[in-house]
Amino acid sequence: MMTEFPVSYEYQIGGSLPVDASSYVTRQADLDFYESLNAGEFCYVLNSRQMGKSSLRVRAMQRLQAEGTVCAFIDLTGIGKEDVNPEKWYAGIVNSLVSSCQLGNKINWRSWWRERRDLFSPLQRFSLFIEEVILVEIPQNIVIFVDEIDRVLSMNFSTDEFFALIRWFYNQRVDNPLYGRLTFALLGVATPSDLIADKTQTPFNIGKAINLGGFTINEVQPLIDGWQGQVGNAESIISEIIDWTGGQPFLTQKLCKLVLDDVLERISRNRQDACSTTDRQDVEQLVQLRIVENWESQDEPEHLKTIRDRILRNQQKAGQLLGLYQQILQREIGADGSREQTELRLSGLVVQQQGKLKVYNRIYAEVFSLEWVDKQLAKLRPYAENFNAWTTANFEDDSRLLRGNALQEALEWAKNQNLSPLDYRFLAAAQDWEKREVKLAFALQAEESQILAQANETLSLAQHQAKTELMLAKKQARRIIAIGSTILALSLAAAIAIQLQVVKADRSLAETQIILESVSSKTTLASNPFAAMLEALIAADKLKKLEAFSPPKSDTKMQVSIALQQAIYNIRERDRLSGHQASVKNVVFSPDGKILASASEDDTIKLWNPDGTLIRTLSGHGDNVWNVSFSPDGKTIASASGDGTIKIWNLANGKEIRTLTGHKGPVRAVCFAPDGLTIVSSGSDGTVKLWNLADVSRAGTEAGAGTGAGAG
Repeated sequence: MMTEFPVSYEYQIGGSLPVDASSYVTRQADLDFYESLNAGEFCYVLNSRQMGKSSLRVRAMQRLQAEGTVCAFIDLTGIGKEDVNPEKWYAGIVNSLVSSCQLGNKINWRSWWRERRDLFSPLQRFSLFIEEVILVEIPQNIVIFVDEIDRVLSMNFSTDEFFALIRWFYNQRVDNPLYGRLTFALLGVATPSDLIADKTQTPFNIGKAINLGGFTINEVQPLIDGWQGQVGNAESIISEIIDWTGGQPFLTQKLCKLVLDDVLERISRNRQDACSTTDRQDVEQLVQLRIVENWESQDEPEHLKTIRDRILRNQQKAGQLLGLYQQILQREIGADGSREQTELRLSGLVVQQQGKLKVYNRIYAEVFSLEWVDKQLAKLRPYAENFNAWTTANFEDDSRLLRGNALQEALEWAKNQNLSPLDYRFLAAAQDWEKREVKLAFALQAEESQILAQANETLSLAQHQAKTELMLAKKQARRIIAIGSTILALSLAAAIAIQLQVVKADRSLAETQIILESVSSKTTLASNPFAAMLEALIAADKLKKLEAFSPPKSDTKMQVSIALQQAIYNIRERDRLSGHQASVKNVVFSPDGKILASASEDDTIKLWNPDGTLIRTLSGHGDNVWNVSFSPDGKTIASASGDGTIKIWNLANGKEIRTLTGHKGPVRAVCFAPDGLTIVSSGSDGTVKLWNLADVSRAGTEAGAGTGAGAG
């Protein structure tokens, strides 16, 4: 008889497991994390989503608190990022510390925070709070857990100093014993190099990395206990599940629950043999029907879509990541620690084992298959239609190869991509084809001088022959006219014949002139493409008029056609400035005309040389940049943004000098006065404001507060 299923047992699919969760699987990472923190080591658990980081943190906190350590928890997701500035962000962290450490009855932290506002920056106040409050009011060891640290990567201000301060706390242990009681644990989807992006600062190089791997077959007894005899061949079934999931915690818990639900459904249909008939084929069927097939509609809670979105969220990086993953699907590749490989690992899709990268598990390999990769790459390729037609034609249809600007744009796009071998083959074939056309053009140019000489000689002979024939015709005409009326009919016939000779000579002369104009067009092409185009069009127009009477010679038509094709092919764009990820709202030259500045809806300003070379990108606004203006001396730039601010930038190093706030909505335009000491701005709030910048001592130093005057 079947054992009744315990109501209290529940598999956890997504989210943190409660401290007393019966389905919690203890891993080696649990012991490593606890022992390291208990020894006072700074630790970080950086891994992909849904690997059990939060549950690991909950268990470690429970063990540490049971032994007298005070544990504080800061969830950066709860602090938020919309409309959050450094003042609010650090205040939110202090609030979390007060709440976690139960210091609300000992200190009014809001008053403490406000009293020091005029003296210290938010970062300095946070540092003082640790030293003057946390380390004073709490005599025990303290571990501060900071979860979801990847949230800082999308903040509208730099948080490099926050992690630099954590490193400073660690280094203070040498000089101040109080800091020996303070330990930090960082958890999230990031790498240590992400935490301090500013390359001029010392990287985040402290602490111990905790390796959070998947479940092993020796660790999953709690999952087997959840079946409580309802699932037959439990050891064999759990082995099959691990074979499919690779021990990935979310998928393993989910598949264990699917197996249990399937068995209970059989029992409810009075199939008493359900336990004995559970086998590996049942697991495979559940994987296919409940996870793999139509996975986007069945992915609840979201797991597979989270992986997909992390790979495809950045279009520029997506091609590179897909190309790398495509190679891993085809064969295991060596791990080199590159940023692209790290990004792919953080998605959870691949794992490093014995120095090699491979797909994490069989489920991922079936969902994110080579066919899926090909479809995604086809969506990303700017040349997808030509590429697909070329491959369909077994690489033999040269008419599908890119040419001219289309090829140059594709090559520029490919610079930042890690493409498939077929992509590189396609682009190489297109380059080879264009080189052959260039060589042909050079060969034609080499022949042009000879053709021109021959054409001049032909023209000279034709002109001489035409003049001779015309003189003879006129003499014959005069003779015929003198014969008299008695032989009028014969005279008329002769006159017509002579006239035809004259027309023939004139037509020959006209065709020769058309050939000369076509040759001249090809000669002019290198120095003046537009003049060459005009000459080719004139020659084509004359040819069309000749065709109205009778077909011209095939050689004449060929010369005109070649001249037109070469002229049209060589009319190309001079320069194109590409780099913005959204619409460009404004562009302006510097006073000396040597630099271009462009403002864009991608929240950035870009500085360019006139030849199209990108000098640098200015980032800092939290919304569309609508307008940009150079100061009269060309040393500073002012930018107006939808985030309601005006920013002043140092042109020499691209650093922000200061931010002017006062408008109650988007700032649409900004302009320097001729003296360079006043700025005028207009906003969607219906005001025009004048800002006095006289207190800015020099570019690159922090300015005093601007003064604003509003006018409706």
